[in-house]
Amino acid sequence: MAEMEDRSGRDWVHDPDGEKGSEGGRNYGMAVLSKMVDEDEDFPLRKAEFVSEFGDWPVRLNHRKVVSVEDIFEHVTEEEFETKVAFHKATGDAMRGADLWEYHPGE
Repeated sequence: MAEMEDRSGRDWVHDPDGEKGSEGGRNYGMAVLSKMVDEDEDFPLRKAEFVSEFGDWPVRLNHRKVVSVEDIFEHVTEEEFETKVAFHKATGDAMRGADLWEYHPGE
């Protein structure tokens, strides 16, 4: 099967499907974001600090689309996350609300 081309036109800080972006296998959406934070060390986590550190990093949403962390977090309304679960809930809600994510639980 041929690799899908990243048509975003962005010059990413690393290949979203390469070792740094996917740890050897293609990861998508929340799995990519989850690996950027450590549950024991990074919380509470401020949105501004997270975006400052990772804003230019690519996040593959599906086999066709790659966006930046900053693109996702412009839709996140919370400014701080007390736990990793809160981070995931807010990020998932933002991704679904902005129609960036194809996963919609309960549908």
